[in-house]
Amino acid sequence: MAKRSGGLGKAFARGFLRTAVWVYRRSGGKVAGKLFGAPLLLLTTTGRRTGRSWTVPLMYQPAGDGWVIIASNGGSPKHPAWWLNLRSQPDASVQIGREAYAITAVVAAGGEREQLWRRMADMYKGYDGYARKTTRTIPVIVLQRR
Repeated sequence: MAKRSGGLGKAFARGFLRTAVWVYRRSGGKVAGKLFGAPLLLLTTTGRRTGRSWTVPLMYQPAGDGWVIIASNGGSPKHPAWWLNLRSQPDASVQIGREAYAITAVVAAGGEREQLWRRMADMYKGYDGYARKTTRTIPVIVLQRR
């Protein structure tokens, strides 16, 4: 009998993320607002195929008048779905604590990318390991306020 990959694991992960988002929203980020000591924001994108809203918690750092996030997907060879949605429709929203902001996503490049990557990797050491684990260039995204 062929083994199905990921079905139950994906369902568990989705349920866990939904719960984390619910707790973050209800507590204004006081609960579920940090991961491994790093601050989390809630990013809400529009599904590129479904048109539905999707919200995920992500580590971030301030960057000018916006914020920087990393589309690492744990070093997977595939980009995270939220990044594919954001790349397709760069206008989205974030929640930080109890505050919500309309944003436009811009991919950092060159020296700016390297500087922002270093800041994020200094905050969370896992990013450098993820970069070694995959052959894809992991996007560094700046969320600019609209």
